[in-house]
Amino acid sequence: MLRGTYLTHSFPRHTHERYAIGVIEQGALGYFYRGENIVALPGNINLCIPDEVHTGQPAAAEGWSYRMFYFDVTMLQHIASEVADRSRPLPFFRAGIIDDVLVAQQLRQLHRQLETTDTPLLEQETALLEILAQLIHRHADDPASPHRLGREPYAVTQLKRYIESHYAEDISLESLSRLTRLSRYYLIRVFRETVGIPPHAYLRQVRIKHAKDMLASGQPIAEVAIATGFTDQSHLTRWFKRLWGFTPGQYRNSVQDG
Repeated sequence: MLRGTYLTHSFPRHTHERYAIGVIEQGALGYFYRGENIVALPGNINLCIPDEVHTGQPAAAEGWSYRMFYFDVTMLQHIASEVADRSRPLPFFRAGIIDDVLVAQQLRQLHRQLETTDTPLLEQETALLEILAQLIHRHADDPASPHRLGREPYAVTQLKRYIESHYAEDISLESLSRLTRLSRYYLIRVFRETVGIPPHAYLRQVRIKHAKDMLASGQPIAEVAIATGFTDQSHLTRWFKRLWGFTPGQYRNSVQDG
């Protein structure tokens, strides 16, 4: 990941071993890519495929600011294969600039999210997987179409039980995939289709439920936060208030007063 602002710097012709995918936040980035000179403006996704020669220079008086990801080639190939539920080649993107407001906003939000320390691993992995899957499906030259969903009642039950038993841990998407023997992408989709929310949102609800029980017994808020898998008291407070409309302290006081 990179977050940068360049006022006058120009990058000479070079290549990357990885996919370089970013979002322009301010100014304008000009670059030579696949035989033409192009300009990425605020809100545009700027993209370079591996080993493609390109440059980078300011295309506005104020230079440019962007947030960049550098993804290993095997990651995108694996995601494309998971989406299609069959082996797929490396995704190819002919365009160096993609004008897609939704995906650009999601990439920017993900970049910001990954800069913080209070986003659970399961939520990070889910967001990363779904956003890249969407980028490939919408903009790759040979897009992978999502595999048709089936009914997976046993797998969904397994997932719910595992989350309810391990809610205090930093659960990974990979561990849920191994448990159910479903691909990560398919797992997320079938869980959301069956339960109504993705696994990371279900995990958050389970954590809040246990936090309520502990608060009702009079345990300190900071201890409750750590015991239920939140980073700290402020992290618990933020989500508690978002889901219930009041803080953990207000809830504890109302229960004790009652």
